Amino acid sequence: MNTVQLNDSALVTSYIAGNESAFEELVTRHKSKVYTTILLIVKDTYTAEDLLQETFVKAIHTMKSGRYNEEGKFSSWICRIAHNLAIDYFRREKRSPMITLEDGSNVFNTLSFSEESVESVRIKEETHARLRELIQQLPAAQKEVLIMRHYADMSFQEIAEATGVSINTALGRMRYALINLRKKMSNDKTAYDQNLYSS
Repeated sequence: MNTVQLNDSALVTSYIAGNESAFEELVTRHKSKVYTTILLIVKDTYTAEDLLQETFVKAIHTMKSGRYNEEGKFSSWICRIAHNLAIDYFRREKRSPMITLEDGSNVFNTLSFSEESVESVRIKEETHARLRELIQQLPAAQKEVLIMRHYADMSFQEIAEATGVSINTALGRMRYALINLRKKMSNDKTAYDQNLYSS
């Protein structure tokens, strides 16, 4: 079978049916875009190469287990896996977002404490965890831009290129993400560490 002439959907079907060369063709077609997506986020070639392999390994497991959803384009799906793995990498690195809200105030003040009590460290960790939960509740497009901007420290130009939208669209999504995040924070009943949040 000549896999080069098949579209992505047909290649996926062929691979699931046992044609290994079909997956090789999918990798050949998409590895450059996937690698760029990851590299824009992690900004490290070695990490990007590791996550590139991890992305396609995860794709294999998903397709082989019958969980692949035919509803979207394969290229969008594989890039979404890559994006999520890159963001997970930042979470493992325990990098904390410095998020500036729409009114210019910071979600976290950049105060450094020479000595922090166990209690203050615990509250801070819980606050970061709760913030991540609230971010996960945002609409997908808004969450994506906010995470890329503040967890991955990407410019709006890089975000626009990585997500395939204009800079204005990326900026708009960021604005709405911050507005929605502020609303969620206001409605949330959790007792936040007042040292971390600006008034």
